[in-house]
Amino acid sequence: MATIEHMVGALVRTPRVVPQGRVVRVVGLTIESAGPRASVGDLCFVQREGHGGALPAEVVGLREGKLILMPLERKEGVRPGDLVATTGEGLSVPAGKELLGRVLDALGRPMDGKPLPFVEHRAALDSNPPNPLTRKLITEQFGTGVGAMDAVTTVGIGQRLGVFAGSGVGKSTLLGMIARYGQADVNVVGLIGERGREVREFLENDLGEEGLAKSVVVCATGDEPAVLRAKAAQTATALAEHFRDQGMSVLLMMDSLTRYAMALREIGLAAGEPPATRGYPPSVFAAIPRLLERAGQGQTGAITGIYTVLVEGDDTNEPVADTVRAVLDGHIVLSRKLTGMGHYPPIAVTQSLSRVMPFVTSEDHVHRAEQVRAWVAAHEEVEDLVAIGAYKPGTKPMADAAIERWPAILELLRQDRSHSRSPEQSLAKLVEVTS
Repeated sequence: MATIEHMVGALVRTPRVVPQGRVVRVVGLTIESAGPRASVGDLCFVQREGHGGALPAEVVGLREGKLILMPLERKEGVRPGDLVATTGEGLSVPAGKELLGRVLDALGRPMDGKPLPFVEHRAALDSNPPNPLTRKLITEQFGTGVGAMDAVTTVGIGQRLGVFAGSGVGKSTLLGMIARYGQADVNVVGLIGERGREVREFLENDLGEEGLAKSVVVCATGDEPAVLRAKAAQTATALAEHFRDQGMSVLLMMDSLTRYAMALREIGLAAGEPPATRGYPPSVFAAIPRLLERAGQGQTGAITGIYTVLVEGDDTNEPVADTVRAVLDGHIVLSRKLTGMGHYPPIAVTQSLSRVMPFVTSEDHVHRAEQVRAWVAAHEEVEDLVAIGAYKPGTKPMADAAIERWPAILELLRQDRSHSRSPEQSLAKLVEVTS
């Protein structure tokens, strides 16, 4: 009965008259169409005669009375005069528990070779963030299963956290650990602009069967059109919003937010926007906060968002990273130096911060975490002198305490990627180190 009602509803929503236009120009990544009457964000179809059928495209701009369309697939076969029809609405994707354990593309279509199950609900890709006054306060700890995070940069349920690092430092591996061991009802993972080789590696090596079983993975590889890479981030967020509205605690992980910004840059420049900071058009810096604000606490459930930020040349102050850090509720910085030393996870605790930590844990816990942070900073100041035997004990009392406790501090901050550590275990180790 539900299936029949769903089909009847789809028929009722189908317009009786479909307005059409025609392709007049193809430039770079965009297609220009004279008509039909459509709004920015609407989904259209270009009828390619004899070449792969209808081409889906999104309206991304208007110029001199013409529509600027961004194809959602390769645009080969488009010719002048091809008919363009609009659906009159934006993109939406199926959303529901039936998708757990599945790998989808940016438009919600299966990538794992299995048929798409019947899903009653659909979620709009672009929606408004919750009203700030209807959000619940963040008061409970989110256990990540990663000791260094739970002990020193404690995460709250509904917090949005950034993981900042250069390429090859260990962002994806850290996300895989949190997906497997994190205390969430559902995981939604967005792989944005990844290398094709890395997708299966993440699924099998980092996420694993345990993590995939309670996850929905949305993937758009780096070779796909920019609009699909941008839509993949919105699709992952829309799915997370659906689960949150069902009252669940959702873990939304996106790797990486930088590649989402790069896709938006391609779209903006192709649509005629002027470049601004480092070639990014102004619309990018408006879209990033809008996407991030959709996560967080809601009226019923919560989305705990963890977003990786790929910093160019390990510069955490470049424009995208600086914009993201200002919007998020905390940041984890991964150190290439620690990675080279075999220290995993390579979290630079002196550069990392959780803004909600005082609200989700005890005052004693916060004090002990600050003490560890101070010891690590003091040790970093004298480690070169210690390495060559030039440091004289008694010169700096804080450094002396750090050197004495250094093996215990390393034991607290290091963790094998194949093992989880509960928040209680992490706190017990923290108390042991600081007592």
